[in-house]
Amino acid sequence: GAMSHQSALGRPHSGKRKLKELLSQKDNRLCADCGAPEPKWASANIGVFICLKCCGVHRSLGSNVSKVLSVTLDEWSDEEIDAMIEVGGNASANSIYEAYLPEGVTKPRPDASHEQRTKFIRSKYELQEFLKPSLRIQSGGNTKHSLQASFSRKILDNFRSSSSSQNSTSVEEYIGTLKIKVLKGTNLAIRDMLSSDPYIILSLGKQKVQTSVVKSNLNPVWNEELKLKIPQDYGSIKVQVYDHDMFSADDIMGEAEIDIQPMITSATAFGDAGMFSDMQIGKWLKSYDNALIEDSPVNIVDGKVKQDLWLRLQNVESGEIELEMEWLP
Repeated sequence: GAMSHQSALGRPHSGKRKLKELLSQKDNRLCADCGAPEPKWASANIGVFICLKCCGVHRSLGSNVSKVLSVTLDEWSDEEIDAMIEVGGNASANSIYEAYLPEGVTKPRPDASHEQRTKFIRSKYELQEFLKPSLRIQSGGNTKHSLQASFSRKILDNFRSSSSSQNSTSVEEYIGTLKIKVLKGTNLAIRDMLSSDPYIILSLGKQKVQTSVVKSNLNPVWNEELKLKIPQDYGSIKVQVYDHDMFSADDIMGEAEIDIQPMITSATAFGDAGMFSDMQIGKWLKSYDNALIEDSPVNIVDGKVKQDLWLRLQNVESGEIELEMEWLP
């Protein structure tokens, strides 16, 4: 009623409002399955708006396949609303679930019988018969638990990753960038008569970036920022310290690997770090087989995801390196 407009604070209404906006998209004004006008129901995990008759069929598939909610009557959780928004509505969902309608299969019409509807809807979502074959989710016994991870979201992720791999230059390929500040080296190994002229190369896959050379210094301070783009299937970052030599090949003065998974996993789990106050969100643990001198926490600091690293160089008699990484999504 008139009251509900007053509640500017009311978080629930903003979710409902987003849902209303989504519902008003042209493609969502017709049932995703039979085309009946003004659908008033939705499958939250699949991400489609459907009419009452199709809703009955969705219900019969069980909530592990389709989680049905009324647009007007039910309370929606933020996750359910976000899942709908992420899929983007009927046209987007159908471009995946009905990508390949075989010869002779037609969508039911608004006046279709319950049997026609059931056959089509089961084939479409439960059996996933009209999907590009590589996208089918093998729904084993565990689907009951994975409802939270929406059906369509899995397929969409799948869809994005399979479509981006064919076109390796596409922007999709990178999930973000790591800004790596090379702070300093301590007690580096001697490679010339009395000292060394160290510089550092960081590499990830085929990408390589390097610092400047610091002359005759075993405790160099660089404070230089380098950037590496992070692909979807990233490995670890290799850190190599070299002694710059005018007359012969540069000698290596130790190396280390940075496992960036703790950083990336926690950063992507939190999404927009700017929404959160300072806190620790992850950690790369020191172990006997890595280069860490102490555990390296991943923190949100001033709305940015950062990680300080203190590494002992491997395959060398001495030397430590300090770095600071920041995630740029």
